[in-house]
Amino acid sequence: MKHFILFYDYVPDYLERRAAHRPAHFKHVQGYLDREELFLAGACTDDGGPIGVLVFKVANRSQVEAFAKCDPYVLNGVVAAWRVREWTTVAGRDALTKV
Repeated sequence: MKHFILFYDYVPDYLERRAAHRPAHFKHVQGYLDREELFLAGACTDDGGPIGVLVFKVANRSQVEAFAKCDPYVLNGVVAAWRVREWTTVAGRDALTKV
């Protein structure tokens, strides 16, 4: 297993645009939570523009990419761009690489 971070760059009016798609988005999220593949998710709302951050614990990057490609926020234009980064965790209770 590995940790991956999915970053969402939201469109400027995402607060208004997400309302119609929020229930479907959370239903999509719930499946990954139920399987313990999604660890944490939320939005950064401080300076620098609104971005979503989702932390996954899965076997490979393609699982995270599949999540994004099927997410109602992505499919309906709430997300302007997204990217996946592998995250090598080395400290903390849930770190996967012990040092």
